[in-house]
Amino acid sequence: MPEKSLPQARTPKAPVTRPVPGPGGISRRALLGTAGATGLVLGAAGGAVGYAAAPAGAVPLASVGSDRAMFHGKHQPGITEGLQARGHLVAFDLAAGSGRKEAAALLRRWSATAERLMAGEAAPHDDTDVARDAGPSSLTLTFGFGHSFFTRTGLEKQRPTALDPLPDFSSDRLDKSRSDGDLWVQIGANDALVAFHALRAIQKDAGSAARVRWQMNGFNRSPGATAHPMTARNLMGQLDGTRNPKPADADFDRRIFVPASGEPAWMANGSYAVVRRIRMLLDDWEKLSQPAQEAVIGRRKADGAPLSGGDETTPMDLEKADAKGNYVVPLDAHARITRPDQNGGAAMLRRPFSYHDGIDADGTPDAGLLFICWQADPLRGFVPVQRKLDRGDALSKYTRHESSGLFAVPGGAAEGEYVGQRLLEG
Repeated sequence: MPEKSLPQARTPKAPVTRPVPGPGGISRRALLGTAGATGLVLGAAGGAVGYAAAPAGAVPLASVGSDRAMFHGKHQPGITEGLQARGHLVAFDLAAGSGRKEAAALLRRWSATAERLMAGEAAPHDDTDVARDAGPSSLTLTFGFGHSFFTRTGLEKQRPTALDPLPDFSSDRLDKSRSDGDLWVQIGANDALVAFHALRAIQKDAGSAARVRWQMNGFNRSPGATAHPMTARNLMGQLDGTRNPKPADADFDRRIFVPASGEPAWMANGSYAVVRRIRMLLDDWEKLSQPAQEAVIGRRKADGAPLSGGDETTPMDLEKADAKGNYVVPLDAHARITRPDQNGGAAMLRRPFSYHDGIDADGTPDAGLLFICWQADPLRGFVPVQRKLDRGDALSKYTRHESSGLFAVPGGAAEGEYVGQRLLEG
């Protein structure tokens, strides 16, 4: 689990107002019909406009519900936005007989659905009304292609070399049925019903063209649950994501996104997502004392500060020693091993969800991290860091990688386009 930090959720600037439904009700589309021109609009660029004055009798929609991410843009949504409270990851395989034509039609349907749902509108067809009373709630939908997609669609010559299968790692205990896939969809929202509504709509849109290969559910702390924005905690109780690259960094785009002049051309402004289901062996972890846990990570549990001193953002002093001459940050500490300056500058943008899938018969929790990281090239981002972790990370004793996937996520769709159009119609 390479250590990086995530962009924080944006603080809403104005509440949304919605008409109060009358006795006969009001359609969700009518209720949210002004969302395109009004409302708090938060995209990757962070732009915002205020809602129009509310009509008489209106009540405000909570700010969490009013936040909206934009579907169209240079990059797909769900990459640079802040952590969302609820997430669903789902992979599909194209059905027998489905090829490039069917895949193009499916991505067209999915894009149309994503655009409407992210605006707080009903699904284009057979809406279930699950999210009828909610606003957009920062909903994002992100689409990617797996290695096998290109064989299924006859597009092998367009498959990026960066999408070559990941190497085997010693920490892997992979379930092949919950790994990889032709197509991948990431759904995130700050309301569980809004997220489920999107998942159901995407599944229905797949129709006979594709079938679900695997699906996973995740969560994070809800926006506003802390007194001020802060780095998220994982299920081990650690601040998780302290050193993530930030969009304000001068080299952020170069590290995270494929350049406009990159190859293949259809991946311009896109990124690559590594997805890993990492089970945390919490019973073993929780037997450790807090100092022992901190030694494994290399940071204080309370505030994320490095053991060498300072606060969460203080650079780690890897040479600092205690009175006995021992390194204050142990040589096998997770935070030491994953530092970009210890890995040839390798960088990735972590944007994970925690998960809990119940308790096994022996009382062991099936819980951990749905690890998602973004980079311009996984061979220079994820792979070198994971190889180094394989060689001696103290944290590996308390985690198990149970599924894995690598997906090419093309750039954002322009107005009038669907995601992947340059690949499927190029």
